[in-house]
Amino acid sequence: MDLEISEPGDFSSGDHLYLVQKAADRVNVESQADQLPKSSPDPKKHTENPEPMAGERSKDYVVQISEDSTTEDSSTPPPNPFSDKSIRRAFLRKVFLLLTGQLLITGAIISVFIFWQALRVWILLHPWFNYALLPAFFVVLLILACCGELRRQVPINYILLALFTILQGLLLGTVSVFYNAEEVLWAVGATALVTLALTLFALQTKWDFTLCSGVLFVFLFILLIFGILIIVIRSYWLHLIYAGLGTVVFSFYLVMDVQLMVGGHHHSYLNPEEYVFAALNIYLDIINLFLFILQLIGLAR
Repeated sequence: MDLEISEPGDFSSGDHLYLVQKAADRVNVESQADQLPKSSPDPKKHTENPEPMAGERSKDYVVQISEDSTTEDSSTPPPNPFSDKSIRRAFLRKVFLLLTGQLLITGAIISVFIFWQALRVWILLHPWFNYALLPAFFVVLLILACCGELRRQVPINYILLALFTILQGLLLGTVSVFYNAEEVLWAVGATALVTLALTLFALQTKWDFTLCSGVLFVFLFILLIFGILIIVIRSYWLHLIYAGLGTVVFSFYLVMDVQLMVGGHHHSYLNPEEYVFAALNIYLDIINLFLFILQLIGLAR
């Protein structure tokens, strides 16, 4: 215990008694402070002290770590479902089986229209049949394109896809009657070669065509405007340019849809449950390629 004298005093006059009393009071204050329970700190002192306790610092540290990890998890992109080879193989198997079935059904329907002479004549005499198919065709197409839940439900998705394929085959049959059988067969062969070549190119190239969806949509819109212009202006050269432009546009669409189907290192890919949608996209690309190639062959002959 230290005693500090801040002012001079006269011990002969009794000032030393004052100092002794002052020291005794200080000792009493310190002893009372030591007797207070240390395990229950004064809440007022805890409030006034801005520095947190060691336990509280550790809690704050844990909370900070959890927030950082949550932020990192939310910014991390979801894993690619096609990274698993078994999932990718099963998806590709379903798509190619559906696509093969669609093309076989469509080819059989077209063959009936071009080789059955009586049906060919009936279609030429009754053009309303083609226009009657269009509303049903577009309704089924919109359901498959926009209703994702129905598109993923078995067997509704297979039924809708089969109905769409039959309607598309009937429409192609009504178009094929305006061409010779030889022209249709040449168009089928050319479409098969172009499809095979573009599919192999899409699987081997390092270019990512899935990034060009916006550009291709613009070209498709221009092609639509061009088609309306062809209806109004009857010109051989405009029709030839239109057919060539349509062949190029849907060739790019075929490459993009194949890359969307296989996934892998590409920027965009389909969900493994969207095998019906993938088959529908590639089927429409092939059918449009066939129509534009058929127009080119018909114009060339």
